[in-house]
Amino acid sequence: MIEILFLSVALSMDAFAVSIGLGSKQKVKPTTLALKAGIYFGVFQALMPLIGYLGGKGVLGWVEGYAHWIAFLLLLLIGGKMIYESFSEGIEEDISKITHKVMLMLAIATSIDAMAAGFTLTLIDINPFIACIAIGLTTFGFSWIGVFIGFKSGTKLESKAELLGGVILILIGLKLLF
Repeated sequence: MIEILFLSVALSMDAFAVSIGLGSKQKVKPTTLALKAGIYFGVFQALMPLIGYLGGKGVLGWVEGYAHWIAFLLLLLIGGKMIYESFSEGIEEDISKITHKVMLMLAIATSIDAMAAGFTLTLIDINPFIACIAIGLTTFGFSWIGVFIGFKSGTKLESKAELLGGVILILIGLKLLF
């Protein structure tokens, strides 16, 4: 169960960081944007790991002997990418108007990593559907809060969220090896 919590928090950090950036661009009260970010990011972060899990189940028989190494490498790559991105400018820097199309693109972009991480759900003794719901709800909450944090404080916490998420994913990958 603790793995679900850590995985949920780690996977939501990309969406949290983007939400902070989006909130920092708001000039008026960001309640609608917070709801929009929560729904878009939460739904996609819940669906993508499920897709990864189902795909992982399909190939698990072929790679079962070294699946923990594959999961570790995936989490290491995803975590490393998040750590790298924590030191660069956010994708939302170039966004001037936040439309549904923009939110859809951001939701897909921030959840692609979650699809790869969904493969690791085949190796953890948990219900993948409960894990995906937890990931979606956690992402909804972090995205909602992230917009308000960005609105109040700007982008100061944006890179720290991605850094934390990357470190947590790498630690989960290490735990799978031992």
